[in-house]
Amino acid sequence: QVKISDLEGKAIGLYFSANWYPPCRNFNKVLIGVYEQLKSNGSNFEIVFVSSDEDLSAFNSYRESMPWLSIPFSDLETKKALNRKFEVEGIPYLIILQPDGSTLHDGVELIYRYGIEAFPFTEEKLEELRREERMKHESQTLTNLLTNPGRDYLLDQTMTRKVPVDSMIGKTVGLYFSAQWCFPCAKFTPKLISIYHKIKQSLEGKGGGEDFEIVFVSNDRDQSSFDSYYGTMPWLALPFGDPIIRTLAKYFDVQGIPCLIIIGPGGKTVTKQGRNLINLYQENAYPFTCAKLELLEKEMEEEAKRLPRSNYHAGHRHELTLVSEGNGGGPFICCDCDEQGSGWAYQCLGCGYEVHPRCMR
Repeated sequence: QVKISDLEGKAIGLYFSANWYPPCRNFNKVLIGVYEQLKSNGSNFEIVFVSSDEDLSAFNSYRESMPWLSIPFSDLETKKALNRKFEVEGIPYLIILQPDGSTLHDGVELIYRYGIEAFPFTEEKLEELRREERMKHESQTLTNLLTNPGRDYLLDQTMTRKVPVDSMIGKTVGLYFSAQWCFPCAKFTPKLISIYHKIKQSLEGKGGGEDFEIVFVSNDRDQSSFDSYYGTMPWLALPFGDPIIRTLAKYFDVQGIPCLIIIGPGGKTVTKQGRNLINLYQENAYPFTCAKLELLEKEMEEEAKRLPRSNYHAGHRHELTLVSEGNGGGPFICCDCDEQGSGWAYQCLGCGYEVHPRCMR
């Protein structure tokens, strides 16, 4: 037992989490690494686990992995009071309580984005980190993104030939964060392969020196999984386990896969929403710039004028109504292809069933 008075004067992380929820278990590993580094540095920081586990054995099992403190599982009133006080609506959730009484609610995002550098979690420190981040993005080039002191190349499909990173300068490049074990990745990768070939063929037909390439940034768990998965892909890859992979995920704040980041010919980030744009516009999304997206949105508006106001879909028994973001639509997951959509959709106003207009059948 640790007395509450022993925590006076420390920055405290209230960590709302549960063993049964995979995103909590994933974040837990990251948080443990940061916590142990801070403790070894003698930092004045402590974490208190507030459990959402369903029973004592799950709580005990989860807590075994944690090097910090916890509210006793039996103290239901305190756990409920903390959830109410801080309006906790989802987990994992990390609130930072400062000795001066100030509170930070976005601890999970800060740990994912900045790691140990976020300490002591003050507004001054975070503004300094944001300023450094802006400067990095302003000076970003393809070379400083994808190389490290011991490697200036990428692997091609043979996994033996080394392609110099500098040979990619001037191209539009997609950084594809993905892994074989990820079910959404397994669904999206074949689509991306098809779109990749169509974009390449289109650019070859046009001439003019434009080019498009993708670099696989692997989240696979071992070399054999990487080899097997990358063997299905027609583009380049960072070597498995390269330290740059973790740096890139942190730099671009990648919190879920698959994720497709688009880098323009000048080496600057064009969009982090490459996956959504591929789902919405297929090969027409290239080169993913704001100007191209504005054009595509106008074309979608014109096309929507020619669509029937209501229709039936083979997968749903009710009539579907054509909606847009302005009249009840918005971001959604298509019930036909399971991919994200936005803008126009056919929606069941009674039960929320929603599909892309192109998926109507």
